[in-house]
Amino acid sequence: MSSFLFSLILVFVQVIMRYIFNYSLSWSEELARYIFVWQSWLGFCLALKHGKHIRIDVVSHRLSPRLKIVFETIAWSLSLIMVLFLVINGFKLLRLLASRGQVSPALRMPMSYAYAAVPVSCLLGSVLIVVYIISLFTSRKG
Repeated sequence: MSSFLFSLILVFVQVIMRYIFNYSLSWSEELARYIFVWQSWLGFCLALKHGKHIRIDVVSHRLSPRLKIVFETIAWSLSLIMVLFLVINGFKLLRLLASRGQVSPALRMPMSYAYAAVPVSCLLGSVLIVVYIISLFTSRKG
């Protein structure tokens, strides 16, 4: 919530500076963009944690409890594979960006900081998915 408020104030200040003072801050739009990217990817983790992710449950509602566990395990395992793919390739991209020394145009910040949102959030998301898969089996036994 605080990052959203900060980015809102940042964009508001940029608009005021541009239209009232006829002076544009070169770095504010770039910073707001990177904050938005991080908010989006961390929002993915928050949605996973609270079970608010997008899903189609037409099939799973019609299955028996036992088959539902199998179906959920397969679905979450496929999600885990995809998220781990993003983690592995995201860290490869970070290494590439770090080796090239690419920096952002206005902030002169290493671009790997902005791109780190994907592998970091997906790594956290993979932990949440593994915990959920484990809970599918432990909650049914207890």
